[in-house]
Amino acid sequence: MPHTQCRHSNERTRDRVMVYTKNGEPLSHSGDDLFDSSGKHVARLSGTKAFGPRGQYVGTLVGDRLVYRSTDSAFIGASFVRRAGSGNAQARKAGLAIWGDEPKLDR
Repeated sequence: MPHTQCRHSNERTRDRVMVYTKNGEPLSHSGDDLFDSSGKHVARLSGTKAFGPRGQYVGTLVGDRLVYRSTDSAFIGASFVRRAGSGNAQARKAGLAIWGDEPKLDR
């Protein structure tokens, strides 16, 4: 089975690419969709911006990290219906000292 191609990260599970929140929480990235470790569909990417199911800005992808940046918070994306995903057993990573806050993911 081919791996999902992603220009943001090179850490891969079988079918998904892993990204992490600023504080190191793992998120699996499949296509434009982001899922938390329990498999809940928490965001959809539009370029490097991530939006929640109601179209609200939740974060910006910086490398392999999703970071909430107040300067990007005025962006609004399209709403979406959550889809089912599978959980992951990926370990947390250490947090990074980069500009921005932990993303506000709707769970």
